[in-house]
Parts: sequence; structure tokens; C-alpha cells
Amino acid sequence: MFSKEESRLLKQEFWTSFGKSFPRKWILYDTKIKGLSLKFHFDTKTALVALDLEDDLEGRINHWGKLLALKSILKDDFLPEAIFEEEYFLENGKEISRVYVLLDAPVSIHNIKSWRITMEFFNETMSKLEAFFIEYQDIIRA
Repeated sequence: MFSKEESRLLKQEFWTSFGKSFPRKWILYDTKIKGLSLKFHFDTKTALVALDLEDDLEGRINHWGKLLALKSILKDDFLPEAIFEEEYFLENGKEISRVYVLLDAPVSIHNIKSWRITMEFFNETMSKLEAFFIEYQDIIRA
């Protein structure tokens, strides 16, 4: 087991190392669409790349419908493994809508040996998710 401080330092080291290994500016929160963000997630059990809708219910419903209309394009041309969950609950209990790709491998942010596979997954998967978003952002925004 790791103390909170050791865990915090490992997380900090992972993200610093990721930024040095794959130096580029990701879109992430800078989507220019209220409540829509692209995210990396890595904890002690899973790693995933996600498109999150956290707007008010009306905004979520609006954007979710557009994402569903684009679902076959996303899955056929970009990320066949994408999972769509209209009602996704975060650890804090907050309900959002999420499209995500889960890394299908046993990884943990506390296991440095799993960092390389996670970094490569993040780089490849987020690049594809960003390419989809850039191509279809006007439709999602409308």
C-alpha cells in the first residue's frame, strides 16, 4: 500500500513523464462547447480516454443525441472499441454522459511497469478521439 503522499507523487511522476514522452497540446477542456471535455483517466485499476458531457440535463441531452447520431462514424472510422453510456456515474456520485475507450490490460498508476503501455494507449486513443472531435465539432455544437 502507498501513503497518500506516495500515491500523489507517483501520479505526478506519471503525468510529467507522459508529457515528456508525448509532448503535444491536447484539446481536453478547450473544446469551446459548454460541458463537453476530453479526458484521460488513470487510477489503480483502469486507464481510459473519454469524451464527457457534464452540462445541465438539457445540454447533455442535446449533445448526447448528436453523439448518438455520429456513433457509427466514431466506431467505424476512429474508435471501434468506444463505449457509449448516457448515464455514467463518477466516483463522487455525479451523473454525466460519457463516450470512452477502456485500456484492456491490467494496469495501475502505482505500477511503473504498466506506465509505458498506458502512455501509448493514451497517445493513440486520444489522438483518434481528437481527430473525430475536430472533424465533427460543428455538428456536436449545433
